[in-house]
Amino acid sequence: MTDWLHILRELAPREPTALVSVLATEGSAPRGPGTRMLVTAHGEYGTIGGGALEFRVIEQARAILAHPPGTWRVQDYPLGPLLGQCCGGRVRVLVEHVDPDRLGWLDEAGEGRLLVSHLHEGQVFRQIEDGPVALPSARGDRPREGARFAELIGRHRRPLYLFGAGHVGQAIARHAPGLPLRLCWFDTRPVFETIEGVAIVPEAAVEDCVAEAPDDSAIVILTHDHALDYRLTKAALSRPPVAFTGLIGSQTKRARFLSRLTSDGVDEAARARLTCPIGLPGITGKEPDVIAVALIAQLLQLDRTG
Repeated sequence: MTDWLHILRELAPREPTALVSVLATEGSAPRGPGTRMLVTAHGEYGTIGGGALEFRVIEQARAILAHPPGTWRVQDYPLGPLLGQCCGGRVRVLVEHVDPDRLGWLDEAGEGRLLVSHLHEGQVFRQIEDGPVALPSARGDRPREGARFAELIGRHRRPLYLFGAGHVGQAIARHAPGLPLRLCWFDTRPVFETIEGVAIVPEAAVEDCVAEAPDDSAIVILTHDHALDYRLTKAALSRPPVAFTGLIGSQTKRARFLSRLTSDGVDEAARARLTCPIGLPGITGKEPDVIAVALIAQLLQLDRTG
């Protein structure tokens, strides 16, 4: 979601480059504000989606490369008959010929940072701010010369606290990159220390990892040992609520764990937060990749359902 920063850093000093930024959308649109793609004379990197919309914007991007570096245009595109589309929405894009001498802001740019853009004297000036900035977004009237607007770089990535580096854990980790998830991956077995991204923690301290998870986290438990699964499940349900607590297993495992949790004094409201089995209902495959995709789809629904 922030790959464009790295591509821009590498590409712009080498060849003329246009940066396409989705500033605002209304109604049904293929991608949201903050989406970007880069265009050169012979290549495209990233996508703003929309088929005919993207084709038209790429034409505009290549045309602007004939103008001096820093040149910009703001364009509104209704997604209707003009583009052979029936979405009914509207997309506002900023197309600019990147000035390679004005990329100092990239040194401070990163996911979650605040990017302030200023359209001034035919150029696009940018800087990274640390605190809140009282600037309008790019919605409403089309930004013109002198306009300033602010945006957060990237999209919120939900922390995914994943316990277990077996086949299913590895499948989840394979599918997570590029999605709005930030993987925090744990196992207690040293044999998995060679797998990139896995933190090996002593079994006696594994509940501490549960305690440190932010409130918006998804905690997913799928270790090699039911006793360890239970310890982690109890820890997850005994702390302040997180966005999702999932346990791999069958309905039988669920019933046994809930009975033990009741005996151990975990209250009904906390027990109700347990999701077991994990994954979207109706997806019945047992293969690791099937379980992984079903779970990730379930986690992505959290953005809509809270």
